[in-house]
Amino acid sequence: MTVQAYDLTGRSAFVTGAASGIGRATAVLLAEAGAAVHCADRDEKGVRETAGQISATGGTAHTHPLDVTDRAQVAAAVTEAVRISGRLDVMAAIAGVMHSSPVLETTDGDLDRVLAVNFKGVLHSCQEAARAMIAARIPGSIVTMASGAVDTGAPGLLCYSAAKAAVVQLTRTLAAEVGRHGVRVNAVAPGWIRTPMTDRHGSAAQHRAEQTMVRASPLGRVGEPEDVAHAVLHLASDASSFTTGQILRPNGGVAMPW
Repeated sequence: MTVQAYDLTGRSAFVTGAASGIGRATAVLLAEAGAAVHCADRDEKGVRETAGQISATGGTAHTHPLDVTDRAQVAAAVTEAVRISGRLDVMAAIAGVMHSSPVLETTDGDLDRVLAVNFKGVLHSCQEAARAMIAARIPGSIVTMASGAVDTGAPGLLCYSAAKAAVVQLTRTLAAEVGRHGVRVNAVAPGWIRTPMTDRHGSAAQHRAEQTMVRASPLGRVGEPEDVAHAVLHLASDASSFTTGQILRPNGGVAMPW
């Protein structure tokens, strides 16, 4: 397999959660690979900054401020992306939120909010992308964002882990359903990645959490957004043209919660 397999020139990609963290790193990398990137996020300022970063280096970017929990907004944005670029080849459904609380203190509101973004938002993105790809007969790629947290009983992460486990099942089920149309569906399940979402801890707590992850990692370090972005690029490109329904696990395969 040559590096040309990673060339996305002439293709169009839609990235949710593109305002920061893994979403931003993915949008930038897909643009570097040649794709016209549609950057979507509810953080309008952040998503404009991502698009500006892409444009400043000669790439093509468009912005779509939206809330992934709103099916109509996602549908309208994907339709607009297809209108602008003429096609949709890649969907990277990365938008997500974090919530931490012990099981006995978790409320219905906590669970509903996390599931709305981390599962239903991914579902909406996958559905609209798959419909667009099938209608245009494009052998596209859909990449979802799972988590190493689905493999562990991480204290405080019930809502997050449950939503990500649902994403894993969505990925496998959708792959089985749309593969006959040439649409590939895969997930990336990162361990601890240094992003604005994981920076929710205070500085001392953040340092302790990262040191725990460093000791657990075979590489002796925590991950960066770019590490995950490269996994997404692989799954989005022709380099993974025989891969579908798979869960790609960065960080040496270690199951670590974010």
